[in-house]
Amino acid sequence: MVKLKIGDKSAKLNLFLNKVTARRRDEEREAEKMEEYNSENIFRNGYFFNPTKGNLSFDDTIKEIFAYMAEEPQREYEIVVGCDSASLEQPHFPATIVVRRLGAGGRFFLKKISYGGKKFYNFKQRILQEVLLSCELALVLRETLETRKLVSPDDLKWNFSYIHADVGERGATREMVREVTGLIRGNGFEPMIKPFSFAASVIADKYT
Repeated sequence: MVKLKIGDKSAKLNLFLNKVTARRRDEEREAEKMEEYNSENIFRNGYFFNPTKGNLSFDDTIKEIFAYMAEEPQREYEIVVGCDSASLEQPHFPATIVVRRLGAGGRFFLKKISYGGKKFYNFKQRILQEVLLSCELALVLRETLETRKLVSPDDLKWNFSYIHADVGERGATREMVREVTGLIRGNGFEPMIKPFSFAASVIADKYT
């Protein structure tokens, strides 16, 4: 049996404590990052991209949505949101607002979200993050749209009820359908899954 000198024990103890302290600091930094990302500021700050208008602030995105609907006010419009991500450990999450002019095309506005050094090790983690981001965006957007409608009443006919999710009854994501749809309904929206969830599985998918 090898006996350790007091100095050796103290050195090992200090090394252990330093590792614990460093790990705690990393966890605190990660928590601060996630707190920042999980707040509604992630959507109210920064820019949304539109292929025609380029980069737009959140306020300008809202103005563009209403301006687009006002171009043909006699038509009906549907607003949906969705999100997707690539099959990577550190993916981008393109969160998308789609404004459909029913029967006549539409427009979209997209914001890419990334989480620095945070890793997503499997598709379940990525899909849940996609849905959480979609719900956060939908709640901020609905509040803003309804406030705008109260402040500036108009005759525009639009509906915002659906969140699109990149899951479906076929393939690996089928086991997540119940969890994802429950999460969306729990936030006050109706879920739309593949093959009908174009905001997530088509538009957002192009920008992953």
